[in-house]
Amino acid sequence: MAAVPSPTCVREDRAIFRALRIVERRAAEHGEAMTDPRVAGQLFRLRLGNELREHFEVAFLDNRHRLLAVERLFSGTIDGATVHVRVVVQRALALNAVAMIVAHNHPSGDATPSTADKAITRELEQVLAMMGMRLLDHMIVTAHDAVSMTALGMTWASGVAGLPTALPSPSPSRTRRRKAG
Repeated sequence: MAAVPSPTCVREDRAIFRALRIVERRAAEHGEAMTDPRVAGQLFRLRLGNELREHFEVAFLDNRHRLLAVERLFSGTIDGATVHVRVVVQRALALNAVAMIVAHNHPSGDATPSTADKAITRELEQVLAMMGMRLLDHMIVTAHDAVSMTALGMTWASGVAGLPTALPSPSPSRTRRRKAG
């Protein structure tokens, strides 16, 4: 049987929910570009940091990297979530997004990118590039930390010239099971 949250916890959760809506609205209203890893990290930490299961979310951006929408596309277990690249692309096309920042949480509290995190990042970059879209960052968040894979040099966006001159060939599968590190 699940424990009943305290009244204080319920009030705090409501306040966090309201704060998230304000942050998202302001980012969309003021046309702020979502290119600073700290801003993206704060947004996704608020949204995902205290979740008990893994969730994968995407910030869809326009051609000036302004926020169009933030959506939770996948949910999983305590140690992983299945990410379907096709679903990410379909949603991006529906929103007319040109760029994206993806994020997921590690309920374990360790924000170190796993091998699976690196693999899904590479696959997303490849497929999005073929569609004329760009993955700007993959954020891994916990309750106390947000790690930018771009800041760590683990994405094409971290390179000086952006995308490489020759894209690696895509893998035959468009689905990866990613496990937390």
